[in-house]
Amino acid sequence: MSEEAAVEEVPVWLEVNGIPAVTWMCTPDLLEELAVGWLHGEGYIHSAADVQLRPCASDLGFWASVPPGLANAVHDERRRPVLASGCGAVSTYLADPATVQSEAPRGVPPDGDTLRQRFKELFARGERYKDTGGIHAAALTDAHELFAHAEDIGRHNAVDKAIGIALLAGRDVEGLGLLVTGRISAELAFKAARARLAWVATPSVPSTLAIEIARRSGMTLVGRAVSASPAWHPKASG
Repeated sequence: MSEEAAVEEVPVWLEVNGIPAVTWMCTPDLLEELAVGWLHGEGYIHSAADVQLRPCASDLGFWASVPPGLANAVHDERRRPVLASGCGAVSTYLADPATVQSEAPRGVPPDGDTLRQRFKELFARGERYKDTGGIHAAALTDAHELFAHAEDIGRHNAVDKAIGIALLAGRDVEGLGLLVTGRISAELAFKAARARLAWVATPSVPSTLAIEIARRSGMTLVGRAVSASPAWHPKASG
């Protein structure tokens, strides 16, 4: 196999208010979007206006300044370090699903035919997927069109990039839908819930913890979304 057919993967670090926060193993593009999306998904910011990012000149990384109150709220959640359900040994910090506030349903996904059409568009945009086959993709949608499309070696990174693209463009993501090519795990469901997305769909399946988080947050999850009969999870909406 030639290097040209391989998927790029590099470490990118982030410090938040002077404290090391995360090192991503990721595809090296849309890195500012990745950082903003991750900070939003972790609860450090509410919008792109809440963060100042300064890139490192010597290697791939960022120093981020965020409101101290939001940073303290994240630290006060006392999240547990876990080995996430990503490919390989992915370390992350996960809050207790029971801390998710119960909310009314945020909206429902489009019908199965429409959803499958949006996924066809998602796959058609996947230039890296066409080249290598070893990449994940994510995009936001209002059901009528896709925007904020991103690809990455990690499905969580792709989601963070997509949300970061929208936030940096000044777009409100609340009530939108998310298409993602990998399974919907608990940590991905937390990101989507904090973004106040209405629904998340995947050709794969959600985890049981993801369904619990979605149910509490008023979000709907759709598994096997490109099959003839998607596995809908209406109970996730409340």
